[in-house]
Amino acid sequence: MTSFRGNRLTDLALPLGTVWLMTDVAEARGRQDLYTRQAPQGLNFLRETALIQSVESSNRIEGVIVAPDRLVPLVLKDAPPRDRSEEEIRGYRRALDLIHASATDLEITPDLLQRLHAVIQEGSGDAGQWKRVSNEIIELREGQPPVVRFRPVSVAETPGAVDELCLSYQYVVGQSLTPPLVATAALILDFLCIHPFRDGNGRVSRLVTLLALYQHGYEVGRYIGLERLVEESKADYYEVLRRSSEGWHEGSHDIFPWLNYFLSILKRAYRELEERAGQVETA
Repeated sequence: MTSFRGNRLTDLALPLGTVWLMTDVAEARGRQDLYTRQAPQGLNFLRETALIQSVESSNRIEGVIVAPDRLVPLVLKDAPPRDRSEEEIRGYRRALDLIHASATDLEITPDLLQRLHAVIQEGSGDAGQWKRVSNEIIELREGQPPVVRFRPVSVAETPGAVDELCLSYQYVVGQSLTPPLVATAALILDFLCIHPFRDGNGRVSRLVTLLALYQHGYEVGRYIGLERLVEESKADYYEVLRRSSEGWHEGSHDIFPWLNYFLSILKRAYRELEERAGQVETA
């Protein structure tokens, strides 16, 4: 939304450090077919491991936790859930299934965002629906009272904001006005600043990240759990979101803390893929 307005992304001057990160990721993407064509059985193991880690980490970031011995049955065997947390684990797995199987056919639209939310929040009273009450992003600090870190878009403005965001993203990508990774990072940042759902925004954002990356040819998320890497750097994740959301409503925000974090996660994922695929090959 505000990241896409005017010529903001078109005129964006990328710092040298950001260019280096993008170059590293692009070079790794160029090598991904080399690794993903070899040792199919070993790569199947990487896929299953990534699936389990993605489901577990994306939910655990939001405080949804299940017993370790229930993860594999829920994720790989579609075991019936026993409680609400297990329902959300199963829902995220089903949303991943949709993206893994149909990425090229899924257009990033408001309808798709609501569809993904409905899948991961199945059983809740507002699954697939925009928020009905304005929300706030609260920062909890040990020994201190909660602080309002960010006030997202209001209830009344949410549908229009999501429409604008999706259309702007599609236009920028379709016209090749900015590098795809920059457009993807801006899409996710703006989505999180809009915060269109009562709950589940973080999980939907990570699903859309994976979908957009697949559509731009970055397949590393099939083999390395990007959500796990986010969870492992959770403090940095929240800090860069805080920094990049300052001034967002006015369009004066700095996208680079978030963009550089996003690129660093991808670089780390590709490095892990190359290391693990190499181990598979020599096993």
